[in-house]
Parts: sequence; structure tokens; C-alpha cells
Amino acid sequence: MKYIAIIPARGGSKRFPDKNIHLLGGKPLIAHSIEYAKKCNLISEIYVSSDDSQILKIAEKYGATPILRPSEISGDTEPTYTALQHASKIAGEYDYMVLLQATNPLRPEKLIENAIFQIDTLSLESLFTVSPLTRKLGKIENAHFIPWNYQFGMRSQDMDSLFYENGLLYITTKKMIDIGKIMDKNSYPLLINHVFGTIDIDTNEDFELAEYYYGKFYQNSK
Repeated sequence: MKYIAIIPARGGSKRFPDKNIHLLGGKPLIAHSIEYAKKCNLISEIYVSSDDSQILKIAEKYGATPILRPSEISGDTEPTYTALQHASKIAGEYDYMVLLQATNPLRPEKLIENAIFQIDTLSLESLFTVSPLTRKLGKIENAHFIPWNYQFGMRSQDMDSLFYENGLLYITTKKMIDIGKIMDKNSYPLLINHVFGTIDIDTNEDFELAEYYYGKFYQNSK
């Protein structure tokens, strides 16, 4: 099976300008996902799709193949799959695309290898990572809080397990990408019980949290 990696990274960001090239641990944010993919020898090629020339130059510097994304599929409201479809046409023949989001720069070791093992063993078409969530959730209606996943007085350890899509990794067949799908109801949820699953950078505050965990897990271990 041929696996390629794609890292989509637009140049524009209203809440956190230039976030994809902001330095984390002395390297541009996007470089962390590129270098993570390079560590996996199961990945045949690494692509970065962007409408921003500076991002593409950085991507090439760190060993990825740059793909200039057309402006018509680079807007704020454009879904991710259109960038993946565009990249898929340029990449040519492959079996699976591994999607790595630049805004999730920290990932557990061997995550790609473990995910590909599941793909191969279970003959899956698609896979995505999830993390456990223990929160007492509810709705507010007419100034009253209505519990959704628990009852008042229930201990958190007695609640049913919930999970959220953490964005660390997606793997999808070329066939699915080409018809505009990254995942569907049959996609396999790979459980990641790691603090890295909580890090998704969209604001300066998110970045500060990433800096903290980068220092804790990488800089302090040297």
C-alpha cells in the first residue's frame, strides 16, 4: 500500500494571524507536522497545500513537496476536503492519504505507524483519532440547566464514556478523497488517551498551551 501525507495550511487566519508559521520551539508551526511525517518510513511522500508563498517556501525547506492551492478553494469557509481533492490530483497514484493538520503540532510517538497497522489489519477505508471526554454537559432552556449526559448528583466515574474528534490524524483512501469525503459513519475511531489530543491551535491562548506542553515533553527531556 502506498501512503502519502498531506498538510493543508492556509495563509490567512483572523483570530491568530500567521499561526502556521509562528515559531514553536524555534521552528515554524507547520514544520512540526512535516518532521513528524518524515519520521515514518511508511509515508512515501509529504505534501503541503497552501495559498501562501511563505508557507510553501518553509514547507520545501523542511522536506515537503509544496502545492500551490488556488485562491478559489482557499477561503475562510472552504471545507478541508477541497484542498485534499486538489492535492490528490497532483499527487497521482496512491492508496491512502494521511491528513496531518498543522494546528495539531504535537502527537504521540508512532501514531502514524499504529494507525496504519489498524488500517492494514482491519482492511479499513478510513480512520480518525478520538480522545475521551469526561464533562457534565447540558443545555440551558428558559434559564434552566438541563443535563444531557448525566443526572444531577451523579459521580463523573459513573457517567457513560464520551469521545471527541481530536484532529491529530486522519487516514482515508484515495477513492474517498476524490469523491469529497474524509470520513463517514464507517470510519474507525482510534482512541488516543494523551494530553496532546487536547491541543488544537486556533488562538494565541491555544498556542501558549502548546508551548507549555512542548517544553514539558521535549525541551525538558533533553
